Amino acid sequence: MKSGRIGRVVQILMTLQAAKGYGPDELAKIFGTSRRTVFRDLKELRAIGVPYHYDPKKGSYTLDPEFFLPPIDLNLQEALSLLILVHKFGAQTQIPFRKSALLAGLKIENNLPARLKQYCKTALQSISTLISAQAPTSRLDGIFADLQRAITGKKIVHIRYQSLFENQAIDLDLHPCHLLYNHRAWYVLGFSQMHKSVRTFKLSRIIQMTTLDKCFVEADHFDIYEYFGRAWSMIPEGRLHDVKLRFLPKVAQNVTEVHWHSTQKMQFDEDGSALVEFRVDGLGEIFWWVLGYGDQVQVLAPKALRDRIIWAAENMIKLNRNL
Repeated sequence: MKSGRIGRVVQILMTLQAAKGYGPDELAKIFGTSRRTVFRDLKELRAIGVPYHYDPKKGSYTLDPEFFLPPIDLNLQEALSLLILVHKFGAQTQIPFRKSALLAGLKIENNLPARLKQYCKTALQSISTLISAQAPTSRLDGIFADLQRAITGKKIVHIRYQSLFENQAIDLDLHPCHLLYNHRAWYVLGFSQMHKSVRTFKLSRIIQMTTLDKCFVEADHFDIYEYFGRAWSMIPEGRLHDVKLRFLPKVAQNVTEVHWHSTQKMQFDEDGSALVEFRVDGLGEIFWWVLGYGDQVQVLAPKALRDRIIWAAENMIKLNRNL
């Protein structure tokens, strides 16, 4: 649901809490929308479990007065921060159980004291979030819930997975141990009986999954930070590299404002360029990051990374010159 619609749905919810009922024409007039939009917003309320009722004799909608929980004690900052997470970030990111999160936000907002409620309503109108592209997962809630239950119960799951590495769908039994959100998508980590090692699988590429009536014995407590080690992101390759990069003045400040890696070291030169160093496990992931800065970065070390960048740049020139 878009952030603008969320604000309107919240307002419709608050309006339906009034003692009198409202018909679709009245709601359309109140919020300056069409009847079609009102019906679509009411459908959103129904989808997240809000128990409103339609009286065909009166032609109006009302809300069950006992629906919401008793008031909760939140200060202004607590209330606003939660509502920003739910209404702004939650509407744009691939969070599991998004409708439940929205419903929780609506309950929180409904039970705020009148002064806080009005302040949050006004504040949210002037707050926006721009989230990068997300990996769509139409079955996220179901897969996430099944995996979470399997992790808790130490149950083996059988998955059919669209593997980019094998370039085909593969079938395997997995001992799931951890769920991770990274790079705009959800992943499950676990021991793959097919690969005989801990692997990472993207939830959006799981074609089919079945929880088996078999339990696995967890050898050791899984530490995700130990597993990733010094990987640039989430794919350790088993070899450490000292990476030295010089970012030109045009992007130097922008790059150094972000803490990209735990081993990051930085220093500025007099000309405004920045020398940035990392000690990372593997070059595959950092290669794509460096490539994204185009002609604004020099790879000083290692030579293997510089050669990859040169190879990619030359291929880009050939690919585009031949058009």
